[in-house]
Amino acid sequence: MIHLDSHDPEIGNWPRRGSQPIAFAAILVLLIVIGIGSIALLRATTQGIPQVDRVALARLLHSRTAQTFDQLADRTRGLEVSQQEAIDQLQIVQDELQTVKRLLASEEADKKRLADQVAVLTEAVDGLRQSFASASPDSSPQPDTRPAGTRIHAINGLQHRRR
Repeated sequence: MIHLDSHDPEIGNWPRRGSQPIAFAAILVLLIVIGIGSIALLRATTQGIPQVDRVALARLLHSRTAQTFDQLADRTRGLEVSQQEAIDQLQIVQDELQTVKRLLASEEADKKRLADQVAVLTEAVDGLRQSFASASPDSSPQPDTRPAGTRIHAINGLQHRRR
């Protein structure tokens, strides 16, 4: 006699087949009933419409579909045109940006050149200051030794000429 133990790992892994087939069969029967009912309903409604009305309905649907298609085609063309305009404007902006970049680069070069010139002039001024500072005191200009009256007369003459 063979004794089956429910704790045996080989036996315990098999799925139980109790209520699952009944639920599966119930769902399958329900789907079949719904399918048959929808087919019957479709046949009942289409047989109620005369052939002439069906043709008119088909033409109406066809014209609406064509109209919708034309509207979509027009909108697509409009989108293509606006997209091309946006691309053209973007190209213009990119060209202007390149021009601005070139102008900035030339201004930077001018600024560097001017900074170099200022540095050279600063060195020259510093050199002149050092040369004047190191110049001997005997080469400095002599004070004016004319009498005070002569100096006043010369100053008055200069003022008279300016008027």
